[in-house]
Amino acid sequence: MVNSSQVSFFFLTAYIDSGVLAYLYFTVVLFLYILIIVSNVLLIAVICVNRSLHEPMYMFLCSLFVNELYGSSGLFPFLLVQILSHLHSVAAPFCLLQVFIVHSYGAVEFLNLAVMSYDRYLAICYPLQYNTRMTPTKIASLIAVSWLYPFVVVSFSMSLIPVMLCRNQINKVYCDMHSLVKLACSDTALTNIYGLTATFSTIFISLLLILYSYIKILAVCFSGSKQTRQKAVNTCTPHLASILNFSCGGSFEISQSRFDMSFLPNVLRIFLSLYFLTAQPLFNPLMYGLKMSKIRNICKIGVNS
Repeated sequence: MVNSSQVSFFFLTAYIDSGVLAYLYFTVVLFLYILIIVSNVLLIAVICVNRSLHEPMYMFLCSLFVNELYGSSGLFPFLLVQILSHLHSVAAPFCLLQVFIVHSYGAVEFLNLAVMSYDRYLAICYPLQYNTRMTPTKIASLIAVSWLYPFVVVSFSMSLIPVMLCRNQINKVYCDMHSLVKLACSDTALTNIYGLTATFSTIFISLLLILYSYIKILAVCFSGSKQTRQKAVNTCTPHLASILNFSCGGSFEISQSRFDMSFLPNVLRIFLSLYFLTAQPLFNPLMYGLKMSKIRNICKIGVNS
């Protein structure tokens, strides 16, 4: 039995001995991280610099891109260090920091997508009242809530992590909250109940708002003009693709943390676990950069000039 006061490091046991291939993995991960930083920072800069993009939809997009940088920065530098490491150990404070970043990133992502669906609902269903309903104060409030609520919930969740740990081995390639809870010596029923409640309440609130918004949008599209339907397709396609992509990755990650998935090959489990944190930061800038005509045209003008 290991007393929590003696646990200064955790060992990540999901890593496999890749030999010289470690340098190839390091190069690929470094390339992906640079690509994420460049693409997301570029789109944030485009939105901030161009006054024509200072609209609610692009402000919410900017918040989404900032979250992609936040989440990927909690994972990729860590992976780069671990890939070239032989021990695959992490100091307890850094492990806890990563737990906070990973879980808050996921919650902020879902809430950001929910807020964006509400924005599309107002823009398509109430175009003449859109500017009066989506005021700068309301935009700031929605963005603040989508960030502050996850930070408060995750902070409280982490305060419930048991202080007595029987082991210090985590069977993953990065730290997450439930993996730490499973190391506890004491009863973790209360922690598990709160964790499930916090997770599913965030998901339920987000999905409820998303479903309501798109039901209303579909109703307007079926009864509206061709121009209305075209506007809905252009602005909602990347958003729906982002929701589906993140929901699939998040569903597997939640299932893997709560249930025994040992019947799957270790490499597949690692890939799907990392997909949750890597696909969105790569996928969103590409989707929104290509599909949103204003952003695409401004980027073309910048390249041609």
